[in-house]
Amino acid sequence: MNRINESVPQEFILLGFSDRPWLELPLFVVFLISYILTILGNLAIIVVSRLDSKLHTPMYFFLTNLSLLDLCYTTSTVPQMLVNICSIRKVISYGGCVAQLFIFLALGSTECLLLAVMSFDRFVAICRPLRYSVIMHQKLCLQLAAISWVSGFSNSVLQSTLTLQMPLCGHKEVDHFFCEVPALLKLSCVDTTANEAELFFISVLFLLIPVTLILISYACIVQAVLRIKSVEGRRKAFGICGSHLIVVSLFYGTAIYVYLQPPSPASKDRGKMVSLFYGIITPMLNPLIYTLRNKDVKGAFKRLIGEKKNREV
Repeated sequence: MNRINESVPQEFILLGFSDRPWLELPLFVVFLISYILTILGNLAIIVVSRLDSKLHTPMYFFLTNLSLLDLCYTTSTVPQMLVNICSIRKVISYGGCVAQLFIFLALGSTECLLLAVMSFDRFVAICRPLRYSVIMHQKLCLQLAAISWVSGFSNSVLQSTLTLQMPLCGHKEVDHFFCEVPALLKLSCVDTTANEAELFFISVLFLLIPVTLILISYACIVQAVLRIKSVEGRRKAFGICGSHLIVVSLFYGTAIYVYLQPPSPASKDRGKMVSLFYGIITPMLNPLIYTLRNKDVKGAFKRLIGEKKNREV
């Protein structure tokens, strides 16, 4: 009986939409513009949140964490995708694939928890306004952020290890734009039922439970906002929470579609496009959503620009 070849390939071929070459130029333009906007937008939020003392609050502390996360999140995949689109051989080294898998999964898991933490912050701010500064003290904010980051990276260590232990039997064509767990599991030449069950369970923990808690917190927030007599107060509360809900819907909706949907050949192309949405488009939209719908951030930008002009004069 022939011994199964379980050798680890030196490189992987990222197929993406290589069977549709006419899509490559439009995708390259979209990816490049999205990446540039993601870098500029998230850097702007980080800089403004640190320089403007009025934004030194728990909400903007968590928003800064989200912006830093999105910067790293997109940088782990987009540059390699741009290179591959321009190349005849669309490859990534084994080490590069492992790093991409680990970082993308770690940051994605962290964002799942961080968005839930941000909704808790909004719940306390609106439903317990008189005790907000007592509850959301600096130590608790640091602890919540640390728990999100540590949990996300711990999950990535577990998921990456289990995925990379699967024998590939020489298979190296990844039907995706980047190295992601569902795509790599399809390369294995053994039964992956246990891995898929474990991935489903972890996805429930990191996707369904946080989004359920977010929905519960926002149900309480809506009740509290409707009790606010001031029209301006209502508008401000709905504006801030509306921004967060848009981000939550975009991120969780697309991630749940990919990780909690039963695998089927008919949905593989849709899955690739959806993963691009939460991996590239959502990090680009986050700074736009938070700044365009947020008077505090827009005011901070105006103050910083005004101070710069005054110094020049």
